[in-house]
Amino acid sequence: MQKSTVLFIKVTLAVLFLLCLLEMKYGFYIFVRFSAFIGFAALAVNSSGNKRETEMVIYGVLALLFQPFYKFALGRDLWNIVDVAAALGLLLSVLIHIKKRAAH
Repeated sequence: MQKSTVLFIKVTLAVLFLLCLLEMKYGFYIFVRFSAFIGFAALAVNSSGNKRETEMVIYGVLALLFQPFYKFALGRDLWNIVDVAAALGLLLSVLIHIKKRAAH
């Protein structure tokens, strides 16, 4: 997968997670769960192909957490914490990538 695609997935997911902090219709949250499941699964596969096992495991666990088929009842407050943590982690990984790229 191209680096630009990986960055797009990460930024898009981060924005979606932050939008979850707002009061949205239930369908939006279902959309986010499907998007996160697909996005994190794609990032896990990409990490596996690049021999980044730790990233692969993290993205795999996040794909399972956000998967839309079995709902984990964490409650709104805990889901908000998970959403913010995931968004910050994704944005941090994007910033690290940009910083490394600028150094070369």
